[in-house]
Amino acid sequence: MEKFVNNRAFINDARSPQKKKLKLESDERRKQEEDEEDEEDEFSHPVPWQKIEAERLDCDYALLFSKEEADHLFKQLEEEVVYSTGEEAQVQVFGKVHDIPRKQATYGDAGLTYTYSGVTRLANPWTPTLEYIRDVVTKTTGQTFNFVLVNRYKDGQDHMGEHRDDEKELDPLCPIASVSLGAPRDFIFRHRDARGKQRRRQIEPVKLELAHGSLLLMNSPTNTFWYHSLPVRKKIPLPRINLTFRRILLYRKK
Repeated sequence: MEKFVNNRAFINDARSPQKKKLKLESDERRKQEEDEEDEEDEFSHPVPWQKIEAERLDCDYALLFSKEEADHLFKQLEEEVVYSTGEEAQVQVFGKVHDIPRKQATYGDAGLTYTYSGVTRLANPWTPTLEYIRDVVTKTTGQTFNFVLVNRYKDGQDHMGEHRDDEKELDPLCPIASVSLGAPRDFIFRHRDARGKQRRRQIEPVKLELAHGSLLLMNSPTNTFWYHSLPVRKKIPLPRINLTFRRILLYRKK
């Protein structure tokens, strides 16, 4: 992952040349120390990345949390997250209303909304655990996020159909960061030209297993060209929580 380090400009000093030189050398040393501290703080959670690539697919995958910490975070989320019910637990697909085959919740910065599948969701205030995970993802990637979609799958029967996260209010320069906790599940990418009976090309799908404590970054232009899904896996009896962190641009919503 590329690291972005904040650069600071020097301030002009009108003192004598010798004092100015000493001052600049002191400032330079202090600046270097501060930049090193900033870099250590912003990227204080280094992980080994695995690159996943195909035609117009660009993803990065890593184990973000140890099993012990992932277990703890899963338990905390089970206590903190409040999931949608009633009409908020439904979506529109091709004009028809369907119950979502999993539990879902939205959290983020105050006043943010996110519209997908014909439904607009208002962000609830960040919980302590969601805020902690968001900050770890930011320190790992150098990206900032202001919204998260939480999906809870009670077992392998709960699933997610093929779709793209390409809503207009999402920042196209920011990856979608997907954190998985709980039972490992298959995650499948399928190119838009290789779907259904009217497929135009033969492009093999890309299949991953998202592990407990893992982070998947879906970089641009992945969500333009590839659909993704979490299919039914009847033999999986355990729950899974997935967090997809996003950056919503307010000016695009107007």
